[in-house]
Amino acid sequence: MASCFVCGKARTVGNNVSHANNRTKRLIRPNLQRAKIETAHGVKREYVCTRCLRSGKIKKAV
Repeated sequence: MASCFVCGKARTVGNNVSHANNRTKRLIRPNLQRAKIETAHGVKREYVCTRCLRSGKIKKAV
């Protein structure tokens, strides 16, 4: 499974909880986008979460 190149955010496991309080497993997935980013080793195409894209933690390549 993919994870964020910057912060390492990946899928987590939680519970669906019904009105009768029955619990079943579910996956909570981050919003990952493939983006061309500039790294120390040149331009790479990596998975980055939208939180990191929005906050400017990476520099997008042209």
